[in-house]
Amino acid sequence: MDGANALTLVLSGDPTLFRIVGLSLSITLSATLAAAAIGIPLGAIVGTSRFRGRGAVIVVLNALMGLPPVVVGLAVFLALSRSGPLGELGLLFTPTAMVVAQTLLILPIIAALTRQAIEDLWAEYAHELMAMQVGAINRVMTLVYEGRFALATIVLAGFGRAAAEVGAVMIVGGNIDGFTRVMTTTIALETSKGNLALAIGLGVVLIVLVTAINAATWALRAWAERHAG
Repeated sequence: MDGANALTLVLSGDPTLFRIVGLSLSITLSATLAAAAIGIPLGAIVGTSRFRGRGAVIVVLNALMGLPPVVVGLAVFLALSRSGPLGELGLLFTPTAMVVAQTLLILPIIAALTRQAIEDLWAEYAHELMAMQVGAINRVMTLVYEGRFALATIVLAGFGRAAAEVGAVMIVGGNIDGFTRVMTTTIALETSKGNLALAIGLGVVLIVLVTAINAATWALRAWAERHAG
């Protein structure tokens, strides 16, 4: 019965369900774009540079990939709370706070994976780029372009990670109905309330979304391999 009701909600275009889906996608897409804008250049610079403390930077980036979401949520909560350094901005329990939390969560993932991808390309093209006396900035831009397909799959992986996150956004968003309630937090809430139809409906949408992202990642990688060949 609950499954049938969930399917009805999805197929009928239930406004509550799709409002939650729309907010989830908006927050996750914003966080992914922000994390990519910071993480790709950061990872590329680390991947092509040699400086004191580089090993420590790589270790930190790799370690932060496994950072628990609730820790990220707690850190953002403390920073945005009234007694925190950014409390005056009034961002706590808003979609903006949720974007910040998701950005910080997936930024190390994008940066660390980008660093590895660009470092591999640098090992392949280093002699040519150095022989042509390509500057540091142009070198990074060239390698980013050459690795664009791999970087696209990294960004998609970050998007999928952010879309499935619940702990951090619950802490900083407050799960406010009609304002900060997203798919994952709604599933947790409605399941605890026994409203399984909405929870299952959102779960189906979330599974379809994550599956589509993984399919896009696989297709992009396969296309890139054929293109390279």
